[in-house]
Amino acid sequence: MRKLLLLRPEPGLSQSAERAAELGLEIVACPLFRIEPVRWTAPDPSAYDALLLTSANAVRQAGPQLEAVGGLSAYAVGAATAEAARTAGLHVEAVGRSDIVALLADTPGSLKLLHLAGEDRREVDSSHVIDRITVYRSAAIDNPDLPLLGGLVAAIHSPRAGARLAELAAGRDRTAIAAISKAAAEACGPGWERVEVATAPDDESLLAVAAMLCHTSPRK
Repeated sequence: MRKLLLLRPEPGLSQSAERAAELGLEIVACPLFRIEPVRWTAPDPSAYDALLLTSANAVRQAGPQLEAVGGLSAYAVGAATAEAARTAGLHVEAVGRSDIVALLADTPGSLKLLHLAGEDRREVDSSHVIDRITVYRSAAIDNPDLPLLGGLVAAIHSPRAGARLAELAAGRDRTAIAAISKAAAEACGPGWERVEVATAPDDESLLAVAAMLCHTSPRK
C-alpha cells in the first residue's frame, strides 16, 4: 500500500492524520505552511447582517475580537468551519456543502456580510455586499523537509498547497494527487501520475479519494 503525504498546517494536519489512521493509511507528514493570526480591529457589528466564514482557521485565529461580532449569525463553508464556529459560541445560520460561490447563491442577497478571511483567499463575483477583514495568514515554511515523492499519494487541501508542492516536487510522474477541489488539482500543474478530485470540499471526502489511491500500485 502506498503512503499518504499530508502537507497541511496544524491543527488540520493532526486531524487529517487521525482520520487517515482510522482508514488504515500510513502517513508521512510535511507541513508546507504554518497558520498565524493577523492583528485586526472588529468593526461595529450593527453595520452587518451576518458573518461569512470560509475557513475554520478564521474562527480559531480571530482572537478576542471575535466576541465583538459574535452576536451576528454565521454563514459557513463546510462542516469543519461550521463546527469551529459553533465551538466558538457562534450561531450558524447555514452551512455550504460546496464552496463560497454555492453558499452565496443560497444566501439572501439583501444581507450585508462581514467576511473574516485569510490573507490568501479566493475573490468571487457576487451581488452581495461583502466587507472582508484579514484575521490570519498561512505563512510558507522555508525549506520544508519534503520526502522523495516517488510512489507516494499527496493530499492537497488548497490551491496554494498544490502550487507550493509543484514548486518543490521532483519525481512527480510516480506521484498520485488527491485534491480537495478542482482548483486545488489545477494548481498542482501537469506531469503527475494521476490526479483525482474529492466529491466534496472537505477532509473526509479528500481522504476517501486518497485511500483509494493508496490502494493502487505506483507506475513502474
